[in-house]
Amino acid sequence: MSAHTRPDSPGGLVEIDQRSREIFRQIVDGYLTTGEPVGSRNIARLLPRALSPATVRNVMTDLEMAGLIYAPHTSAGRLPTERGLRFFVDGMMEVGNLTSDERSRIEAQIRAAASHRSLDQTLTEASALLSGLSRGAGVVVTTKANARLRHIEFVRLDAGQALAVLVADDGTVENRILALPPGLPASALVEAGNFLNARIVGKTLDELRREIAESRVLMERELDELTARLVESGIATTSGPSGDRHLIVRGQANLLEDLKAQEDLERIRLLFADLETQTELIDLLARAEAGDGVRIFIGSENKLFSMSGSSIIAAPFRDGGQRIVGVVGIIGPTRLNYARIVPMVDYTAKVVGRLLDSGR
Repeated sequence: MSAHTRPDSPGGLVEIDQRSREIFRQIVDGYLTTGEPVGSRNIARLLPRALSPATVRNVMTDLEMAGLIYAPHTSAGRLPTERGLRFFVDGMMEVGNLTSDERSRIEAQIRAAASHRSLDQTLTEASALLSGLSRGAGVVVTTKANARLRHIEFVRLDAGQALAVLVADDGTVENRILALPPGLPASALVEAGNFLNARIVGKTLDELRREIAESRVLMERELDELTARLVESGIATTSGPSGDRHLIVRGQANLLEDLKAQEDLERIRLLFADLETQTELIDLLARAEAGDGVRIFIGSENKLFSMSGSSIIAAPFRDGGQRIVGVVGIIGPTRLNYARIVPMVDYTAKVVGRLLDSGR
């Protein structure tokens, strides 16, 4: 590979000769397997055709100038950069297939959870399952507004506050504290609940909001102004862009395994701090909803993991109406086994989507 080759240019991968590709692959494979730098002598022994360590070093110099690998500390070996990992994932990685046993295990465990648990509990099982299979942290984010509703009730807490209790078809309950308009009579809470319950069954919160907005004139004819405001408050988004999203993380302890140095421990400490920042993690996962299929975010490609050097592999799942209603994924170090985990995440998302499509 010549030093002027730009891997991120159109056709850049095609410009890299076969010898350079083989050497680069050995460096990436070694890193993904052990996390350790790979030296020219080891690469020379592993290559299918004989090359001297000196020739391998010359190619490694070109790869380093292209920004694909770097030398940590004073080591003679090399590791892939985040740019190099992106280059590998996008253009060189061969995604594996799940075995029939793995597919059966994923389907059986999620279906078993769905048969006698709420949707939240089923998604928690999916998150834990992915964590166990990958040895990373399993994550699921879903949109509360997509749950099918069964009932809503308003309960006065004091003169200025009430509790809106939303009950979903799957048995999950969400409580929201609302500010009451001054002078609202007690009967308004009952009227607002009756008005919504006459329209709520089988609808999602999003669908109910749209219906209420479209029939505002009818609502104002049936209800007085204060009660109409209570109806709108009860089904309003309460916490900004991420307010209707629910995050599940399982298996963080897996990330403490296989630590090789003090810097690994510091990286995991930073990652745990990142995971506590739920809003930013939810917003990151929401980016995986931008299109079909699996999305991979590597290290500083996303602001959230820029310090901890972590990666996330995520895929959206859909409901019976083919609307994207959530994301499942895996978080771990940048040396995740991408080729193995991509099909796991993809298949898990499909299984969850089929359950939602069939009404579980």
